[in-house]
Amino acid sequence: MILPYALQFFLGCLTLAFAMNLWRLFTAPTVTDRVLVLDTMTINAIALVVLYGIWGGTGLYLEVAVLFALTSFVGTVAYCRYLLRGNIIE
Repeated sequence: MILPYALQFFLGCLTLAFAMNLWRLFTAPTVTDRVLVLDTMTINAIALVVLYGIWGGTGLYLEVAVLFALTSFVGTVAYCRYLLRGNIIE
């Protein structure tokens, strides 16, 4: 009974988080701050996928969220390694 209202509130919070992340992405002083913002945006996207899965009542989107989280983690680590050492594979 309260679930639709909670999901709408959560969607509003995610929208606000995306807006603040976009603002920080364009005003971040260093590249490392931008990498952190992109990582935070992927976490928000994962939360959005989970929200859609709850809203649709299916568990398939939770598996998609886990795969997206793993891909995001590997991408963030690779980009940070590139920034630190200049190459990804040694």
